[in-house]
Amino acid sequence: MNPMLSMAEVRKTYATGAVEVEALRGINLNVYAGDYVAIMGPSGSGKSTLMHIIGCLDVPTAGRYELDGIDVSSMTEKELAEVRNRKIGFVFQSFNLLASLTAQRNVELPLVYAGVPAAERRERALAALTKVGLAERVNHRPGELSGGQQQRVSVARALVTDPALVLADEPTGNLDSHSTAEILDLFAELNEAGRTIVMITHEADVAARAKSAVHIYDGLLREDPIGAGAAK
Repeated sequence: MNPMLSMAEVRKTYATGAVEVEALRGINLNVYAGDYVAIMGPSGSGKSTLMHIIGCLDVPTAGRYELDGIDVSSMTEKELAEVRNRKIGFVFQSFNLLASLTAQRNVELPLVYAGVPAAERRERALAALTKVGLAERVNHRPGELSGGQQQRVSVARALVTDPALVLADEPTGNLDSHSTAEILDLFAELNEAGRTIVMITHEADVAARAKSAVHIYDGLLREDPIGAGAAK
């Protein structure tokens, strides 16, 4: 079986004036369909850089990255944007919801960008909100929802395009312990239903809910003891 996400010797170097900083120093990572992988690392480890490349927000300086069979290593900004919208569902720490829009309208946004007709957008948004347990809140705006409910809207928005990969960046970072447990239960349910999830987190108890975990230190990956072969 081919990996859903495959990185081979991925490197990323940033030039700061005359100084070059090697943020990633040869990342090898395979994530298969149905995996649930946590990526952990301290500040300055290369964790954010790795997340940006996985999310097609940036490209490697060297190495190869394939997502769902597509080589995205050297794509243009426009090509990356198309892959992001079709293949990746993002869940952010800060929710990134538009305050003036209802939950339904927020969830519809990726479909608007994809040119999906209005009736189909509404149907798919309602289905996604129902899946995350917010069928009764579709007409509420973010300010009328709790933090946990806002993150559920964010998860619904990530799911509405039926992406190959859900990429969650510190998804519980702004939540209390009760809401954190609810969101992690939701991720577990989605994964059990076959959804592929990569979660970036610095919290060990959050990472422990994933099926496997890898640590990144100084731009290199190291498999965590709870891992199950995410790093090759």
